Amino acid sequence: MPIITSTYKAPLWIGGKHAQTIIPALFRRVEGVVYERERITTDDGDFLDLDWSCLGNPRLIIISHGLEGSSYQPYVRGMVKECNGQKWDTLSWNFRSCSGEINRSVRLYHAGCIDDLKKVVDHAVSLKKYKIIILIGFSLGGSVTLKYLGDHSDRLPTEIAKALVFSVPCDLYACAQELSSGINRIYLNRFLATLKTKMEQKAKLYPHLFSGLQVSKIHDLIDFDNYFTAPMVGYKDAMHYYAECSCKKSIPLIRIPTLVINAKNDPFLHPACFPIEECQASNFVTLEFPYDGGHQGFIKKHIIGRYWSEERANQFINDCK
Repeated sequence: MPIITSTYKAPLWIGGKHAQTIIPALFRRVEGVVYERERITTDDGDFLDLDWSCLGNPRLIIISHGLEGSSYQPYVRGMVKECNGQKWDTLSWNFRSCSGEINRSVRLYHAGCIDDLKKVVDHAVSLKKYKIIILIGFSLGGSVTLKYLGDHSDRLPTEIAKALVFSVPCDLYACAQELSSGINRIYLNRFLATLKTKMEQKAKLYPHLFSGLQVSKIHDLIDFDNYFTAPMVGYKDAMHYYAECSCKKSIPLIRIPTLVINAKNDPFLHPACFPIEECQASNFVTLEFPYDGGHQGFIKKHIIGRYWSEERANQFINDCK
């Protein structure tokens, strides 16, 4: 599919990539979104918390958040508000450990947790309320979405019509390296602070598995994935995990219309995270390149109010009747 150079431009007052990333994350407020929470049980006895915003529509959008996010992030709530206004019900699911309560199983979520997304999708389909389902993902949630669509392309529920993802780390190793460099460690340290806390909680729940845990040795995401993610989900080390779970290789397998939007100035994304060749070779996946936007920024005019990402989502999905 074609590579699109987007017409989006950030307002002049917001400055460069770091301001475009940080200001919406810290200062955006989205009012008028009310969730109804449902807890479902996974096949391994863990739980997933789903936050529904329903108006009785026959169309559903399933939203996946980013690393250490939740359904309450402003970018998720903004999308929920936009979709509800366009007569879509929404289901914003929380990754394991991200709903405000530590999960039961040893493992947390990770970039390859397509089993959890499949569980959420299958649950929504089983309700037999929705004729059309669209998937939207942000950052790590976008990566999980693309991997799910590619790896399950021959057995997707027929209700899934389209997918749209933003700010996606399509190459996990390259993204981990990018977050470890220079000023980007500001973001990295925020992620590591909450991830380390979760590791300590897991050590209390499973002391026999974490008796030698030394959180002080974890200095970046590669360390975290070496010490925790990889062994907990059956990979030899971080590099094995990155090779198996990066969504880049799943893109050519996708068989539904899918739009990937990665800003050129995204401070999280290494050039390897822009799957140009994979999208050019695909008949279903389009890659859009706004110059501006930072990481999950995409302010339209003001911090409060509708964002360009929500407007673009509406344009992409509005022909699904």
